[in-house]
Amino acid sequence: MRDQEPVVIDPTGSDIHGEAARLRERGPVARVVLPGGVEAWAVSGPGVLKRLLTDPRVSKDPHRHWPTWINGGISPEWPLYTWVAVRNMFTAYGSEHKRLRTLVAKAFTARRTAALRPRVEEIAAGLLDRIAEAGWRDSVVDLREAYAYPLPIQVISELFGLPEEKGEELRSIVDSLFHTSADPEEVTGTYTRLYAVMGELVAAKRRSPADDMTSALIAARDDEGDTRLSEQELLDTLVLMIGAGHETTVNLIDNAIHALLTHPEQLALVREGRASWDDVIEETLRSDAPVASLPLRYAVEDIELDGLVIRQGDAILAAYAAAGRDPERYGKDADRFDVTRADKEHLAFGHGVHYCLGAPLGRMEARIALPALFERFPDMVLAVPPEELRPVDSFISNGHGSLPVRLGSRAGGV
Repeated sequence: MRDQEPVVIDPTGSDIHGEAARLRERGPVARVVLPGGVEAWAVSGPGVLKRLLTDPRVSKDPHRHWPTWINGGISPEWPLYTWVAVRNMFTAYGSEHKRLRTLVAKAFTARRTAALRPRVEEIAAGLLDRIAEAGWRDSVVDLREAYAYPLPIQVISELFGLPEEKGEELRSIVDSLFHTSADPEEVTGTYTRLYAVMGELVAAKRRSPADDMTSALIAARDDEGDTRLSEQELLDTLVLMIGAGHETTVNLIDNAIHALLTHPEQLALVREGRASWDDVIEETLRSDAPVASLPLRYAVEDIELDGLVIRQGDAILAAYAAAGRDPERYGKDADRFDVTRADKEHLAFGHGVHYCLGAPLGRMEARIALPALFERFPDMVLAVPPEELRPVDSFISNGHGSLPVRLGSRAGGV
């Protein structure tokens, strides 16, 4: 396989599923070239990917296990720099990962998530009121802009105690983090702005602790060593939880709306009670993973996979979008959105020790947002042909740049 020409990943993500199909044609593991000429292995076979996600020979710590990073081959101008440079549970390995995840889990409890439900319902209802009040029911509204995006960002901001006036700046920063074709000036500027905002948040919560996740993370201690998160770990954990945490939910809601509007027969099944909103959510996660490809992991030692060897120090890309539509796993109709599909198991939130802590929150937000939207605007239709929709400018984030719809004559009032 090393003799094959690598697939050059399109940094703009202009055809995520077409590129995923090309990866699968190379087999469950294929060589790729990431932005900046960085080489890696993309793992698209769901069975192989699931094994590697739990394999102790695979690390997420570049400081210990990626020679390209250790030897200075990655500069701060690289579009994926922040994804690799952070020091938090996302990039930790072994006992260090366990320590960090334990500390974060103490703050991000099931109780805290469950307690958010009434507030999520309130935010969703308010956004829908705003859409109707603006008189958009007879014109075009961008549902990504007006609904799929503001709901998760408001939830995550309130969860972490981020001041409301920082919401727009946070959104701009997160958009830039996922902009994988960004130029060097944007990359370094985003890095600087991001840590300024996180630093201000931590300083404010140290002065005035509150019942929020940031205050809980500051206070969290390891029971065994009675240690807290270091300052850098704290900042980088906020970067992970606030940044990447809400983008996945934005794309989940966005992709589910798009799937139902382009498959009205599937929406009819839900309305007739022959499928549930949970079916919609899980099938959306399978067929359109919110994170298409997640950087990066590294081989701690040589790993042999069916005649292929991933060498020690090689970088590994988890190709979730490709895995979710693998025909060997899901059949010849793997590309089809089918809420009645028996096998909806997916890896969209990862697997093993790095399974996404925020998955329950993301699912809860979608369970509230989707039925509320389709009940409020039952005649809603796309305002443009599906082929005219453009993806976000990223090979990591899998969503639409905009989602224009007409709400219809039966749009619910306020």
